[in-house]
This record gives sequence, structure tokens and C-alpha cells, in this order.
Amino acid sequence: MSNPKHDKGEHYLTTPKAEPFLERLIFNNRAAILLAFLVLTLFLGYNAIKIQPDASFERMIPLEHPYIVNMLDHRDDLENLGNFVRIAVEAKDGDIFNKEYMETLKQITDEVFFLNGVDRAGLKSLWTANVRWVEVTEQGFQGGSVIPDGYDGSPASLESLRQNILRSNEVGRLVSDNFGSTVVYAPLYEKNPETGEPLDYAQFSRQLEAQIRAKYEAQNANVEIHIVGFAKKVGDLIEGIGSIAWFAGITIILTTLLLFGYSRCISGTLVPVFASIVAVFWQLGALRLLGYGLDPYSVLVPFLVFAIGISHGVQVVNAMALEAAKGFDPITAARLAFRALYIPGMLALISDAFGFLTLLFIQIDVIKDLAVAAGLGVAIVIVTNLVLHPLIMSYIGITKGGIRHVQNHGEKQDRKWRVMSYFSHPSVAPISLLIAVLGLGLGVYYKQGLKVGDLDQGAPELRADSVYNQDNAYLINNYSTSADVLVVMVKTPAEQCTQYNVLRALDGLQWELQNTPGVQSSVSLADVSKIVTKALNEGNWKWYEISRNQTIINASIREAPAGLINTNCSLTPVLVFLEDHKAETLQTAVDVVEAYAAKANNEEHTFLLAAGNAGVEAATNEVISKAKDMMLVFVYGVVSLLCLLTFRSIRAVLCIVVPLGLTSILCEAIMAVSGIGIKVATLPVIALGVGIGVDYGIYIYTKLEKFLLEGKTLQEAYYETLRSTGKAVVFTGVTLGLGVVTWIFSPIKFQADMGFLLFFMFLWNMVGAIWLLPALARFLLRPERMLAKAQQSK
Repeated sequence: MSNPKHDKGEHYLTTPKAEPFLERLIFNNRAAILLAFLVLTLFLGYNAIKIQPDASFERMIPLEHPYIVNMLDHRDDLENLGNFVRIAVEAKDGDIFNKEYMETLKQITDEVFFLNGVDRAGLKSLWTANVRWVEVTEQGFQGGSVIPDGYDGSPASLESLRQNILRSNEVGRLVSDNFGSTVVYAPLYEKNPETGEPLDYAQFSRQLEAQIRAKYEAQNANVEIHIVGFAKKVGDLIEGIGSIAWFAGITIILTTLLLFGYSRCISGTLVPVFASIVAVFWQLGALRLLGYGLDPYSVLVPFLVFAIGISHGVQVVNAMALEAAKGFDPITAARLAFRALYIPGMLALISDAFGFLTLLFIQIDVIKDLAVAAGLGVAIVIVTNLVLHPLIMSYIGITKGGIRHVQNHGEKQDRKWRVMSYFSHPSVAPISLLIAVLGLGLGVYYKQGLKVGDLDQGAPELRADSVYNQDNAYLINNYSTSADVLVVMVKTPAEQCTQYNVLRALDGLQWELQNTPGVQSSVSLADVSKIVTKALNEGNWKWYEISRNQTIINASIREAPAGLINTNCSLTPVLVFLEDHKAETLQTAVDVVEAYAAKANNEEHTFLLAAGNAGVEAATNEVISKAKDMMLVFVYGVVSLLCLLTFRSIRAVLCIVVPLGLTSILCEAIMAVSGIGIKVATLPVIALGVGIGVDYGIYIYTKLEKFLLEGKTLQEAYYETLRSTGKAVVFTGVTLGLGVVTWIFSPIKFQADMGFLLFFMFLWNMVGAIWLLPALARFLLRPERMLAKAQQSK
């Protein structure tokens, strides 16, 4: 005897209106589509396991910013462009003036010289010929290499070395203030000049660790190595990526256990996890085929793709379990679940994808790469979770245990949903809105303290107690010249960079900067001219000035270091040493330079910003500051437009988008209170949180509208909404939150920050959809008008 429910379902499935074209296309060709999935998964999976970590100095900076354009236009004329490493060799007992230490330093210098990627012409160490001393004697200028001729390590040679260092002006730069260490300074090529291959930061960092730190600390117990610089920081970040495999495993196991607790169904647990893992492999394989690698920032995107896949997979499992509990067979339950979810699912995922793609407007390549990776991943989830997942479930179905779980817990859950439906009650909704307004006020108040850029010394992407940041702290504490260098370029006509008016302008800028908070010191051609002029006049300080006599100026800069003048004397830099690279320090220094340039620039000389690692940071901060609000406008604009096109109601859009907006403001407030600045690593979180958070609102509103159009009251419609999809939304929010909260324990600080922020946004977006959306609906929606309009359109 046939089951009446099956009969009803079969009859329903045969009506053209109930059986969309996509449903017929997919479920009438199940075997062929699954075979195609298998082939694609093997192909893309093979490519996925071959994807490589990727990092590039130029891809992590805003190449179109005027500062960076100026820097790259004059890269051949400048040192201190920002991509270098400083290797401090510390004498743990005593000072550097002993034979064994100097021999170790010589070996390290030679070792660094032959590392791939090092600009050997720019390498500096006490043992390199470009580090010299100069003095004025009765016979005129005398000088030579800091390492004395005939050096043999004897006490006399070491004393001669000490005198040469004191005369070299390198104390505080290459030599520590207490003579306890010296620096090997190694500028780097972004690309190998012979092969054109980009610098492999991971390999370079490993070479520094193995061939420099480990090797020489083992050889000489009195030596300790400290290494800082962009390349080492990126290398450490890539090294930290290895730990992400552990977090991936933890996330998968935790998600699997939670899914089983939710569904009590083996197939309802393993299939969505499998489909989400397939989506990750497809994404990684496609990225490799498109020529992308995984940089330290986009490496987290596969986590998000997995999370989004689980988010939508739970909806499929929930819908199938409800249909199976009614008595439908697996194929019918799968088709009904697909029919109910494909429109809201596609809308939510398309909103996610377009939300992520708005990051393409930010002119920093690593953020663009992240946008492409996230957008591509979401596009793949549309296929794996709305096609692969239902097709597999159509063969396997919900287990008897899963069906019993739905049937046995229905009454208990009904009581819970009945209580939660009061969020839409006329007496409760105003209280919810009042709480939301208070939260909005607090968020707006605290977010005023949100800063753009780094808020701490060292590398904020790494933990404060990381080896890199400990090394950085050592250099800050023992050297008077900071590693944070802002380079101001002064451009003149050819052969005019040493003119009196140019040097006076340099000197004027330096005076302004030396009276600026956060600036340690500065160096320019004007300093060289003043020092040598004084030396030529018996060291009398009255002569410590720029001479108006051009002949004297020409004589004074004859021995100027190569880094302070280019070959045709058309460019000379001002090196500004900053206390740190915090956002406020950078902005203060940049504002001073820009104000001075505005009044000093003329036909004879033009002040251009900016090179040096601090110049790069300043440009990056400016781009992010301008892009933040624009990105939010685009994200919310795209999400609102897609919701408007789908629901054809501005009121519906407000119900879905307003809770997201509250979450964004509260997230920025939490960032301000927690001391997390907006930078390359954290800016995408805002877009990602909005993109994923909109899913909750779309699923809730889709069901709510359906029940309202059936003639139910708002509270009754919301009760039915919670019964049908509320559990899945709550579970998804909790699961996604717990999945990313494990990142807080990552050795990579920015990954921990992203985990913390995403944890908040996932949970709070879920709360907003469950709690605030029905309260807004109470004041915005007009169920009777919606019903009348729907009846008129029929």
C-alpha cells in the first residue's frame, strides 16, 4: 500500500511550477554529474597539493600610491628602499674587540655575501670595503677601510680597529652604542637580476636560520645572532603557516563532532564535511592553475571557504531531515530540500562572492589576491553545496537515527522556538530596538579610537615574544639609529643637488623634523657639508654651517657616502630615523614633510615622499585609511542591491542589512578597545564578516516572508521560521565561531586577531538575524500589504 505522503510528494514534483528547470537538470542526470565531479576533484586536487607559499615585497605594498611610484622611479639612486635584513652579531661576554669575535663576523659577512637575493654591492659590514673612516689632519683628509691594513687580530690591530670605528661615524649604526655587537646590513633584490626569478622569502629565511644563526651560534658560544627585516618577517610568517595544518585538522574534527551532535546522522555529518573539503581542494587547485600561490594573508581563505561550505551544508541537512521525517524517500527529500534552498542559497553565496570581490578596489596586491581567492572559493561552494551535496544525499539519505532525532526533539524544540518568537512581539520588539540603539551608540563612541596601521613596535603580525620581535627589541635598545627609516627624496636638475639653496632647504627640513615627536635623528648631504667644513677649519664649531661659497661646498661633499648622492647629482635623500613605525609616528613625520614641501618646492628642488620601510608603511596606511569606508560602502551596496533584486522590497533589505551594520560598528569598537589597528591583515575581516554574516539574514527572511504570504501573523510566521531554519542558523553561527576561535592560539599574531574578530562577527551576525531582524520586521514589514500584493501578482 502506498504512502499518501509519497503520493502527495510525487504529485507535487510533477507540476511544472514545483519542478524548476535546475532541479530537473541536476536530479535527472545524477550519475553523469557525480562522475564529472569525481574527475574534476581528482584533477583540481592534484593541483591543490602542488600549490606553493608565495610572498613578494612589491605585492604587499600599494604600487599605485604616489609615494611608492616615487620610490620605484628612483630605486636605482637610493638605498634603504625597505627590503633589507639587518643581522646583529652580539658578543655575549665582553665587547667586539677580540680576535675570535672579529673572525666570526668576517665569516658571517662572507656567508651573507653569497646568499641568493643579496645585493652584494650594497652589503655593509665592518669587513666590507664600503665602510670607511675619514679624518682631517695637518696634511689634509686621510681615510681608509675600517679594518686596518695588515689586521691580524693582535691587541695593536684591535686598538687600531677601535680608533677607526670611532672615526667612521658608524657607532649607533653598524656598531652598537656599547660596542657589544655589530650589524651586517644586506639589501635585497626583489628579483634575481640574472634569472628574473622572484626572491623565495621562505627559503631565504631558512638559509638565515640554518647558515647564519644556528651555524655560528653553535661554532662560537660567545656569539648570539639577531635578524630583522622585511624578508625575515615574511619568512617567519610563512614558517608559521605550517601550524595552520594543525588548526585545519582541529577545525575539521570539531566541526564533525558538532555536526553529529546536531544531526545524529552519519551521512548528515560526513557528507557536508566532505563537500566542504572538496570545495577547498577545488579552490586551491583553481588558484594554482590561475598562477596564484598562498601568501601569509590569503592562506586563511581556505578556512573561510570550508566554513561557508559547512554553513550552507547545514541548511541542506536540516531541510532533508525535516522532509525525511515526513516520510519522503532520499531522492524526494533531496529534491524538496534543493527546491527550498537553491534561491536563498544562491543569493547568499552570490552576496558573499560580490562582497569579497569589493576588496579588489584596494590597490594592494595581497588584498586583491585575497579577494580573488575568497570570491573563487564562494563560487565553488555554490556548486559543491547546492549540487554535489544534495546529489550525494539523494543516494544515501538521512539515517534512521537522524530521523528519530528530528521526531523525538520536535516538541522540546517547539517550546524553545515559541519563547524566541517573542522577539517579534509588539511589547518586546521596542526593547530590542532600544538595546540595539544603545549598542550602536557605544560602538560609535569607542570606534573613534580605532587607528589605521601598526600600534606596537616590531612586527605586529607576530607575537610580542616571538624570536623576530625579541631580535627587533635588541636592535632598538642597543642602536641609536632605528630600523624604521623614512627617506625623503630631493630632486634637482642634473649636477645641481649640491647647490647652496638645495643644501639650505635640506637643512631646514631636518630642523623641522628634529623638533618633531617620534623622530630620532636625520641625515643628509647638508650634514656631510657642515661636518667637513668644520673639520677643514680646525674643528671650530663656528664653522659648523653650510658655506655660501660653492667651491667650499664642492670640497666638503667630495667624500660624501654613495647613498646620499646619485651619479648625476640630480637626487639626494634625507634619511629620517623614527622611534618606531606606529601609525601616529608615521603620520606626524609625513605631515611635517608635506607641509614643508608645500612651501619649499620650486624649480631648483622638489621634495618627494617617500622611500624606506617607514615610507612604505605610511603609503600603505594612507591607502587603507581611504579604502576602508569605500570598501564598506561597496560591500553594503552590493549586498543591499542583491537583496533588493530578490525580495523587491526596501523594507526587506533594511531587515537584513541593519543587523550587519550594527555588527560592523561593534567590530570596529572592539578593535579599538583591543588595540588592533586597521591594516593589510585586518581590513579584509570587515568585508569577510559582512559577506558571510548576510547568509543568516537571508535564510531567516526567506522563510519569514514565505509564512507571512501564507497569511500568518508576524509572531506566528517567525515561530514557524525558527522551527524550520532557526536551529540550523544558530548551529551554523556557533560552529563557525568555534571553528575560527582556535586561531587565537596561532603563533601568527594577525591570524589570532582575525580569528578573534571573525569569532565575534560570526556569532553576533547570527544573534542579529535571530534577535534583531524580527524586531525590525515588527516596525518595517506590513504583512497585510505583502499578502495583498502577492495575490494581485498571481
